[in-house]
Amino acid sequence: MLKKNIFLLSFIIFTQCFSLILLPVQVSSLELDESTRTVSLDGSGKTITLTAEQVKRGKRLFNNSCAQCHNGGITKTNPNIGLEPESLSLATPPRDNVINLVDYMKNPTSYDGANSIAELHPSIKSAEIFPKMRNLTDEDLLAMAGYVLIQPKISAEKWGGGKIYY
Repeated sequence: MLKKNIFLLSFIIFTQCFSLILLPVQVSSLELDESTRTVSLDGSGKTITLTAEQVKRGKRLFNNSCAQCHNGGITKTNPNIGLEPESLSLATPPRDNVINLVDYMKNPTSYDGANSIAELHPSIKSAEIFPKMRNLTDEDLLAMAGYVLIQPKISAEKWGGGKIYY
């Protein structure tokens, strides 16, 4: 009887611990509400609400094409400039909206906007150098930009936070 009670108690503790481990997975798989999926479309204040499918697609494409250097919203080649809202908004032109992020993914420029960096940064313009960009459509780029812009709403300070979080 004692052996059975110990087994039962161990099972209950294991189940409780296991459910705590699964909790973040369950929370992240919940449907994002409309306000979370709504991001800035352009610099004039217009917004766009992404569908759940666009968010999923954006995540998959970002992880496949961008996360090698931008995992968690950081920039491995320049840790001073990440994909968090402040860094995006201070770029020239500001990259804190879908239109400008898509433009950047097509033809990237330096942070001050003065020079093309297409030979250094994956882009549609340099798809012959960076094959992962070769087959991306405008819809793909929109989904990726939307994914980048909703991450601060989901991950808060972790997105672009660098080494202290990742």
